[in-house]
Amino acid sequence: MYKSFLIKYGEIAIKGKNRYLFEEALVRQIRYALAGADGTFEVRRLQGRIYVDAKDYDYDEVLEALSHVFGIVGICPVVLTEDAGFDALVRDVTAYVDQAYPDKNRTFKVHARRARKNYPMDSMELNAALGEKLLEAFPKLRVDVHHPDILLCVEIREKINIYSVEIPGPGGMPVGTNGRAMLLLSGGIDSPVAGYMIAKRGVAIDAVYFHAPPYTSERAKQKVVDLARIVSRYAGPIRLHIVNFTEIQLQIYEKCPHAELTIIMRRYMMKIAEHFAKEDHCLGLVTGESIGQVASQTMQSLAATNAVCTLPVYRPLIGFDKKEIIDISEKIDAYETSILPFEDCCTIFVAKHPVTKPNLRVIERSEQRLGEAIDALVKTAVETAETVCVEAGEG
Repeated sequence: MYKSFLIKYGEIAIKGKNRYLFEEALVRQIRYALAGADGTFEVRRLQGRIYVDAKDYDYDEVLEALSHVFGIVGICPVVLTEDAGFDALVRDVTAYVDQAYPDKNRTFKVHARRARKNYPMDSMELNAALGEKLLEAFPKLRVDVHHPDILLCVEIREKINIYSVEIPGPGGMPVGTNGRAMLLLSGGIDSPVAGYMIAKRGVAIDAVYFHAPPYTSERAKQKVVDLARIVSRYAGPIRLHIVNFTEIQLQIYEKCPHAELTIIMRRYMMKIAEHFAKEDHCLGLVTGESIGQVASQTMQSLAATNAVCTLPVYRPLIGFDKKEIIDISEKIDAYETSILPFEDCCTIFVAKHPVTKPNLRVIERSEQRLGEAIDALVKTAVETAETVCVEAGEG
């Protein structure tokens, strides 16, 4: 029945003279999302609307693909007809209702919009006239202007748009319209959600993962690749930098007070992540930290971690509690992967009694014990890092 989908967007509509840039970015993301779907698709902008014209496609597959595109607030399967006068419009609307709703024992409301002002009837006249014709054609239909079973939308544009279903989209802004950031991606629940949240605001992301063989397995590494792939369904292709962090961790473990291990390791992770961020022209770092969730996420710990960075650090989950984070993780289908029992490097070298209110001067004095050897280890870790491009359709 449907050869087109009307794509509705939200915040983009208030972007003024720059709106076309956001629309074009949204069109690119829609094309990317549909690239792996069966069928032939044409995505086009027209009069403040975006349409997806589809041939030989699977309805559910298309809706699934579009539901991952940030910037979309509504997906409307639509019938597009030529303007051949009111009688033709009545035939088209009647045929639509007849085919879309075999059971006519329903309530309805017509919501007409005359975007083309040279049409001879205004919106209120169309509402009344089309409603009357539908009641004549289908006696079981009943009008309910407050809570109708069917909200029949008729928009008078270059072509006439007829639709009655709006499937919610994910909202947000099209990925790529707000720069690029580097995500510190672990195998846990939080960081994939942080990647999803920052991408929802239009930020393209790359990622860095710290691997600690032989203390962490290849399955732990694959788990992180799988999580990156899940996030890429929404964020687009992700460059994932896989860093061997073992020697750095062992050096810190040997030379520094064990209560400070987590903070010092975290600081070196941020340094290395920032190196790759600058290489990839990122405008900031992104972490999955939430205030007070663990010892390394107190206000004092976050301040000590931030101190090594010159780029801004964005924490989309900063005020979330664990249940809120888990809810989003489940929504994006990352939770079951995140809880697979493969340890990451942070959990291997954890102190029994970590400091919760670190003093930055004390931390910096402890780091002096690492000497020049740590710089050589960092250089080696950066030079030997493996970089893979992760996309949603792979694996």
